[in-house]
Amino acid sequence: MVRQEAGLDAGRMCPSKGSKAAMAEIDTLTRPWLGDYETESGFDLLVTSRGSLRRRWQPLLTALERLDPDTLAQRVEEIQRLLHENGVTYGRSADDPESLRQWRLDPLPLVITPTEWQGLEGALLQRMRLLDALLADIYGPRRMLEEGVLPADALFANPGFLLACDRLYGKRGPALSLLAVDLSRDSEGRWCVLADHLQTPTGMGFALENRIAMARAFPGVYRNAPLRRLAGFLERQHHALGALSPLTLDQPRIALLAPGSAHASHFEHAYLANYLNLALVEGSDLVVRDARVWMRTLGGLEPVDVLLKQIGDAWSDPLELEADSLIGVPGLLAAIRGGGVGVANPPGVGVLENPLIAAYLPRLCERLLGEPLAMAGPESHWCGETAGLAWALADFERLRFQRVDAGHAISEPKTLSPAARAALREALVANPERYVASRPLEGATAPFMTHVGGSLTPATFNLRCFVQARYDDHRHPAGFEAMPGGVAWQGLPGAEMATSQCVKDVWVSATSPQPHVSRLRRASQPFVVTRDGADLPSRVAESLFWLGRYGERLDGHARLLREAIYRLMEQDQESLADPALDDLLRLLGLERGLVDPVQSRFQHDREQLLSLFKESHPEALPNLLARLVANGRAVRDHLGDDAWRVFNQLHQEGVRLPQAGIHEGRRAVEALITQSAAFFGFCNETMPHHYGWRFLDIGRFIERAMLTLRLLRVALIEAPQAAPEADGAPLAGDGLWEVVLATTDNASAYRRRYRSELYPAAILDLLLFDEGNPRSIGYMFKRLERQIAHLPQPQDTPYRSDEARLLIRARAALHLADLDALAESALLPQARQALSTLLDALAEPLAALSQAIEHSHFSHAEAPRQLIPMQAP
Repeated sequence: MVRQEAGLDAGRMCPSKGSKAAMAEIDTLTRPWLGDYETESGFDLLVTSRGSLRRRWQPLLTALERLDPDTLAQRVEEIQRLLHENGVTYGRSADDPESLRQWRLDPLPLVITPTEWQGLEGALLQRMRLLDALLADIYGPRRMLEEGVLPADALFANPGFLLACDRLYGKRGPALSLLAVDLSRDSEGRWCVLADHLQTPTGMGFALENRIAMARAFPGVYRNAPLRRLAGFLERQHHALGALSPLTLDQPRIALLAPGSAHASHFEHAYLANYLNLALVEGSDLVVRDARVWMRTLGGLEPVDVLLKQIGDAWSDPLELEADSLIGVPGLLAAIRGGGVGVANPPGVGVLENPLIAAYLPRLCERLLGEPLAMAGPESHWCGETAGLAWALADFERLRFQRVDAGHAISEPKTLSPAARAALREALVANPERYVASRPLEGATAPFMTHVGGSLTPATFNLRCFVQARYDDHRHPAGFEAMPGGVAWQGLPGAEMATSQCVKDVWVSATSPQPHVSRLRRASQPFVVTRDGADLPSRVAESLFWLGRYGERLDGHARLLREAIYRLMEQDQESLADPALDDLLRLLGLERGLVDPVQSRFQHDREQLLSLFKESHPEALPNLLARLVANGRAVRDHLGDDAWRVFNQLHQEGVRLPQAGIHEGRRAVEALITQSAAFFGFCNETMPHHYGWRFLDIGRFIERAMLTLRLLRVALIEAPQAAPEADGAPLAGDGLWEVVLATTDNASAYRRRYRSELYPAAILDLLLFDEGNPRSIGYMFKRLERQIAHLPQPQDTPYRSDEARLLIRARAALHLADLDALAESALLPQARQALSTLLDALAEPLAALSQAIEHSHFSHAEAPRQLIPMQAP
């Protein structure tokens, strides 16, 4: 444990429990913050046991107090707005929306003084050196087991020990690249280790996002506070990852291996990949060939030199570890053994998260490093030793118990029922070697702002710090370094970050102002410029394709629903049935039915339309939006920051849909239409117009063309036609034609050209043949043909691809159509049949086009490979 050094935080007097006389000595600037501050723990980070304010907080509280309450409220709201727009979420599972929450970032950071950080940093670096040495020993010579320092049976019983990783470490440089350590302070002010995270050391992205939000919301406070910056640590992390490359010396390809967009930490994975300029990949994107890892891209297989692993060890290689893993890379361990790829952290590090290790770490430090452990955790003992079992039974109801042969679940007898408590005690006595007992930490408290402008309240907290390996310019190991900051959260010591209601930025004070560090550093080696985007993973291209399709489908349904609501509201006002509403309901996948009288019919239609705001309907807006969000999350690192902010606004608008009534629903669909257009507009303006953007665009226009053809069929062929007026005048009272123009956003263009009269020939020309109209089939086919022509094509064939031939067929049918013969479709049966034939000739190749694109670019098909030599009998 690291003890707070005496005299570091002497300062002004402030009231704490039992110290009312100190009230008069508080500076007037800090009085509103501390008037009701009373501590219950033995140690508090804000005030001393004598009631004095620790000096580190005075400048920060003074700076915040200079802001009037309204300004402070605006700044705090700005923090939450920034986090909200950037989609910062955390939780246990992205598949469970109830578990995902936004950060509530406390405007008061956790402050650590330079002297205090010096001691804490030294302890963190020592821990990294110790764990690195221990990992190399466990999977190497196993001296600690042979000498009896560690009990071998208990170590091997833990699922974190992977025999397949034996002799995998210590060949070059440190075995560990990253370490996340959860800390807290006890009732005497000493720093204690609560947990080590090595398989998936997450949290750096959250720490950086918290810092950015604080700097933007409180620029004056941030600028005037001399504190250590975080960007330099992350910039050196990219260099350290590159140094792990076993083959490529210059500009190695580095990828972040993540479990996928459904994972609760997907935001951070995408954020870090974008910040560190890494490719964000999933297991299905990678393949092992000839002891090397390759990424499936549109341009073929591309080598991957280094993986930043963010999946559990056991799931990383289904060939040698968990066979049912769908997120790992078959053959990854073989590639590591063969020196074909570097991994941070490599599989097998989970053995260090075994609760057994924490109980023996002080002895291991003396044996491996020859020095005492600088920072330990709460007292813990392995119950397989006689002394450990006696200690656990003597204070059974006040301890915590973890099994060494299971997961990390903690059992606390004081929280169990009498029967469960007795069962745990019996299991402990029967098999003591399976348990590690530890004493819960009585945590210190830190100040948290309960509400904007309100007083501070003491609460227990956790702090996550990060340590990484360092390499010099020649890629030689240069020790380790700790991030000068981290992320803190409110909760009992050991509580998960996902369960917290409030988080803090962590400010490590500096003795002098710190320079700005750029996210991108100037390269010193030659570089080959590329523009085509052929290194785009096929999975990402597929997600972008479906992002475009679902985005256009959501937009089309929202436009139809808006028109249906308009007509329903007019029907209510006039007590008259609108004949176009029947077809709108059918287009929306709803059954109208015959209901009388008219008022009952209105209620029936209203309930039908409201069902599209509920998730129970398969074509409901929330379901379409959920598919859009799933594909958008999968390509987070390929979207611009502005596009992502609008995307999150679109998502949040959809969260409120199930609670909408008919009037709120109308406003909601209008917001969806506007935000969807803004999102794709930003994509069009900010994404490089290479393969990724092309697949997004292709998906949009395939879906838009299919919807437009369906609208034309319903309006001009399937719907009952009104009788024509005399002298060949345009048809009157056909509301569905107006719906077609409004839904395709062509009503204004039609009025400008043809006043307010509806002519079949004019509608067909505008929506079928006018290649200058972005909502016409002719424009869509032309755009699709241009986009598909720029996609990767096989180099060994002189023939056009299937998708190109399908488009040629569709465009030929459109160009050969006779508009004059089709213009009478509303009057003559033969003309309507000709129009139906044309629409079929356009829709059939369009439906086949989507399948052809998937087969050519997304199928991931590979030729069979012989994995073992076959011998003759």
